[in-house]
Amino acid sequence: MSFIVVIPARYQSVRLPGKPLLELAGKPMIQHVFERASQSEAKQVYIATDNDEIRKVCEGFGATVCMTDPGHASGSDRIEEVTRILELRNSDIVVNVQGDEPLIPPTVINQVAENLKAQDIAELCTLYEVIDNHKDIDNPNVVKVVTDKSNMALYFSRAGIPFQREKDTPTIYKRHIGLYAYRVGALRNFVQWPLAELEQSEKLEQLRFMAYGIKIHLAECVERIPPGIDTKADYKALKKQLEKH
Repeated sequence: MSFIVVIPARYQSVRLPGKPLLELAGKPMIQHVFERASQSEAKQVYIATDNDEIRKVCEGFGATVCMTDPGHASGSDRIEEVTRILELRNSDIVVNVQGDEPLIPPTVINQVAENLKAQDIAELCTLYEVIDNHKDIDNPNVVKVVTDKSNMALYFSRAGIPFQREKDTPTIYKRHIGLYAYRVGALRNFVQWPLAELEQSEKLEQLRFMAYGIKIHLAECVERIPPGIDTKADYKALKKQLEKH
């Protein structure tokens, strides 16, 4: 199977500025992500950024960096520019590994790429984990997803979906993992579409694909993924954990 990985790395994070360069166990966070992605079956791993400081740091540990437009509204927009820089074909598969997932297992990167290769209908594939911590259900930093019988996405939300009207009704809550495999053609369509209303409301770019009829397939992760870093509290907790080990 042939695919590449692109890691978007933006300096101006709203909740945690400079996030890719935060130190974890003696390395910047983006280096942890790059090293794990490089252990996957990807034929090449690229880092996409608009920040010169991030570029210098990444090139310092041996990464290939694509400098992209600072005006991109989402990671998917940034990755689409990389597909043009690299002159990829519409049928090529690109995996978007979030730059704030320093403990991501290489196995799930392979999983999402393999899933897309096997799909005839979906143009995107992504993953979920079953939520076992009740506090996560109403946590807006934990994105939830509901799917149909074919494991195609019905909706993604920061709210606690599905709503459990009767408390004794068995309900499975799925935490969306922000790891995507795209066919390049879907990305090229994505950047031509206006922002979708639900995308703007939830601040979830995958809702733009859904708004324009793109099918998104989900599968349960083959390996548990530690939560990424969204907030300063997340960073402090993971830093403490890594220093302990």
